[in-house]
Amino acid sequence: MAIDADMIDGLRGAGLVGEGEVVLEPLAGGVSCDVWKVETLAGPIVVKRPLEQLRVAAEWHAPVERGQSEVRWLRRARGVDGRIAPEVLAELPVGHAFAMRFLPGCPVWKDELTAGRVEVDFAAAVGRSIAAVHAATANSAADRDAFPNDAMFRALRVDPFLLFVAQKDADFAPALYALADDLTSRKIALVHGDVSPKNILVSAEGPVFLDAECAVYGDPAFDLAFCATHLLLKAVWLGDDRLQQSAAALVHAYRAGIDWEDPADLQLRAGKLVAALLLARVEGKSPAPYLTDLEHQRIVRDQARALLLAPTPIDALVANWKRNLA
Repeated sequence: MAIDADMIDGLRGAGLVGEGEVVLEPLAGGVSCDVWKVETLAGPIVVKRPLEQLRVAAEWHAPVERGQSEVRWLRRARGVDGRIAPEVLAELPVGHAFAMRFLPGCPVWKDELTAGRVEVDFAAAVGRSIAAVHAATANSAADRDAFPNDAMFRALRVDPFLLFVAQKDADFAPALYALADDLTSRKIALVHGDVSPKNILVSAEGPVFLDAECAVYGDPAFDLAFCATHLLLKAVWLGDDRLQQSAAALVHAYRAGIDWEDPADLQLRAGKLVAALLLARVEGKSPAPYLTDLEHQRIVRDQARALLLAPTPIDALVANWKRNLA
């Protein structure tokens, strides 16, 4: 994960680093990008570069232009609330990379949850923040025009999470194909596309969202469903009731912020998406890496399949989620 000399030149050209002061530390970039912490005389910054071939076992390619989409989402989110996204310092002329401000003392939410430090109120704050971005961008022609990223969202979310499973599982293919069609047809608000605990920092002022590579103008129900799915999976994995309570708090706080459509309609769409995403994290192109226990996989698979056959609003789905099945 070496940083290119051209990228260092780009940092110098942007006035972010001087001659001889670049000290690099690779950070965990997940499956989709390379990330470095760069120490400068003015303080640390983060440099991020998207990958064309994602780090998964299956073949999974995605446009590197998504780096530009992430920059636009971060800047738009800061326009809604300056506390919920890091400041972008510069876009670099190599590989659609960019630099942003490093936020010290802000642990990753996933690490906090895994360590057993589960704060239900923080999950509610995540729900409020997501809803605020959706409310600010709902039915906005300017935001829709700024995020014409349907092909990228399909490559990163629709194909690997919905269609990949549909092609493997004939019993659920009709439901998954219909859900994919509905998801891609809705143009309602600005969607982050990867609202996961691994992409949220815990700051003293609340959640800070990262990794908006999948940003698209689409169905806001996806962001709510994606985050709730992660919390439900972790409830099974870690056996902690507070994670299910966190999912409920997330959903409740988000619902209170819906002012652009009938909340019941969005909650039903989100429930359908949760069912599909749960199944995808067991059978899809990007399975949850921590869900290795076969019994945990069965618990998730069985509930996901039942929910696909009997669509349930997300609030009821979360309330009735089972961490273990007889």
